[in-house]
Amino acid sequence: MKVYEGGSIRNLCFVGHGSSGKTSIVSGLLFTSGMVNRLGRVDDGTTVTDYDEEEIERKITIGTSLAYAEWNKTKINFLDTPGYGFFINDTRAALRVADGAVVVVDAVAGVEVQTEKVWSFADEFNLPRLIIMNKLDRERASFERSLESIRQNFGRTPVAIQLPIGVEKVFRGVIDLICMKAYLYDTSGSGKATESAIPPELQDAAQKAHEALVEQVAEGNDALMEEFFEKGTLPVEDLEKGLIQAILERRIVPVLCASGFYNIGAQNLLDAVVAYMPAANARPVVGHVSPQWEEEIIRKVAEDEPLSMFVFKTVADPFAGRVTYFRVYSGILKNDATVHNFTRGSSEKMAHIGVLQGKNTTAVPELRAGDIGAVAKLKDTLTGDSLGDKAHPIYYRPVKFPEPAIAFAIEPKSRQDEDRIGTAIHRILEEDLALRFSRDPQTHELLLSGTGQQHIEIIVSRLKRRYQVEVKLKTPKVPYRETVVGKADAQGRHKKQTGGHGQYGDCKIKMEPLPRGQGFEFVNEIFGGSIPRNFIPAVEKGIIDAASRGFLAGYPVVDFRTILYDGSYHDVDSSELAFKIAGSLAFKKAMEQARPVLLEPIMNVEIIAPEQYAGDLMGDLNSRRGRIQGMDSRAGNQIIKAQVPMAEMLTYAPVLTSATQGRGTYAMEFSHYDIVPAQISQKIIEAAKAARAGKEEEEEEA
Repeated sequence: MKVYEGGSIRNLCFVGHGSSGKTSIVSGLLFTSGMVNRLGRVDDGTTVTDYDEEEIERKITIGTSLAYAEWNKTKINFLDTPGYGFFINDTRAALRVADGAVVVVDAVAGVEVQTEKVWSFADEFNLPRLIIMNKLDRERASFERSLESIRQNFGRTPVAIQLPIGVEKVFRGVIDLICMKAYLYDTSGSGKATESAIPPELQDAAQKAHEALVEQVAEGNDALMEEFFEKGTLPVEDLEKGLIQAILERRIVPVLCASGFYNIGAQNLLDAVVAYMPAANARPVVGHVSPQWEEEIIRKVAEDEPLSMFVFKTVADPFAGRVTYFRVYSGILKNDATVHNFTRGSSEKMAHIGVLQGKNTTAVPELRAGDIGAVAKLKDTLTGDSLGDKAHPIYYRPVKFPEPAIAFAIEPKSRQDEDRIGTAIHRILEEDLALRFSRDPQTHELLLSGTGQQHIEIIVSRLKRRYQVEVKLKTPKVPYRETVVGKADAQGRHKKQTGGHGQYGDCKIKMEPLPRGQGFEFVNEIFGGSIPRNFIPAVEKGIIDAASRGFLAGYPVVDFRTILYDGSYHDVDSSELAFKIAGSLAFKKAMEQARPVLLEPIMNVEIIAPEQYAGDLMGDLNSRRGRIQGMDSRAGNQIIKAQVPMAEMLTYAPVLTSATQGRGTYAMEFSHYDIVPAQISQKIIEAAKAARAGKEEEEEEA
């Protein structure tokens, strides 16, 4: 494998809505460039980048995969990312290390929900981008309609640099609007084009589109604008230079045409990527002097700079162990080099570094600034870590993953599964940062939390396939909370006399509500030593412990302030334990007065479905206590935005599939907590009490 310098590397993240064809496009580019000897198909499970058993079975991308191609003396690193909402966080992490985003848009559906989301991710990282209008061979595909959809959503920066030749089933090639030439493809999937003249019936449309492109390229460049006014056009070489600059400055997003299934447009796409997308060393990288993100360091992406790297993904391979994906931001990483992990303060030996072609690793002697690689079996390094030359520390800010939206209780099927589940889950947690695993202190259940039901189901399936651990999924529990809406003043006194030293603790507290999301605040207003200072933390701990066990239905109490203002103690009998119990008693008495209520998580829900189903879907959301926030129409689909309690959304996926004949999709994320209506709250409290009573009976019988 040849070693490439930053100027000859393109790091491109392929992003877009689920099923827009990202994996098929990457598969076609790898075949056209001669990196693989056959055109992989998603339906056949033969693509390079969808190699996980779950991806092959479900025919969707679940996690970011790496691949590379060599084309025109340039190395192109492909990051093929997920497009479904449950796995979209992995896409954001991949964009962190890319130099450009290739946004794949379905020419039938136009811009979809996750297209907007990945576009906002690219904005977050200030990435130049390129749009591929895919599936132009499909029935009802329309270049004009989809381009209009793109411009409605993303403004006037997207501009066509190609036009399709033929529509739907007779789509057979593209017109290059820069050099004004036509390129025809056969349907064998070779991806190789034959240059020809522009068809007469498309001459006028091509000329008009060429002039629009020239005008937009010249707009942001004074020298080109002057030349444009003088000559009425721009020479090809000046047009290309101006386009490169405009893409880098994000003034223009070129739009290209393709069919991933027939591999039409692949050769032109490879040429465009090499010619117009920024090289790996085109922009300096921003780091920090400390993990507290103080004081920025601007580091050139260059080989003569000190070595620095950033880890953007970890894969738990059952055979190779932990595989670490990283980008070299500066310097040169040599095989078997020892580097310093700045994040964890440890050293790592980079033995057997390589580049990935899907699941296969090719060993390389070194990786230079700008390149992306992988290494197995690092001791301490995890996703988000910064590594490099110990003498020149630099910290790269990791991507922050949102909190999980849903939790399921899992139960090992056998004693053997119970023994192995800890190790297996730990490995999967290293790989998937959107996942959480915990034990509920009240119910003692094992809780697996993720972005949605499908996410959790895939993790359960992965546990079985990779680690031979079988678990049962139980109905997800809604993470209710409790809070107060009134004020209270209460005293907690714990007095117990025994044969020896007694126990004595006495405290008086005031309780009041805090704004939603503020958690818990403890205020010490003890003056004059009515409670010695060394016992005050024990009062706070007693309150925290009691709050964690809840008051109404056993859910943690949040968003309240307690003010400790008075109390008394005994010189001999007072202790930390006594004051902890007193704090707990004071809390319980205060809760009786402070009008406690239940809180439930409210989700931001976005549903996309054909327009004919919109009325039924909104009626269903209203029946689920949802509040419609807005609606939008796009390419024959209706987008409904609503806020709905999580409790009402746990069984929504099969309902939506049934209601829309499988054509609807939805995504949701946590928004805020809100008070549960009284009649529903009472049912939850009664169910919790019944469950607690049943458990106590079981314990007594045991």
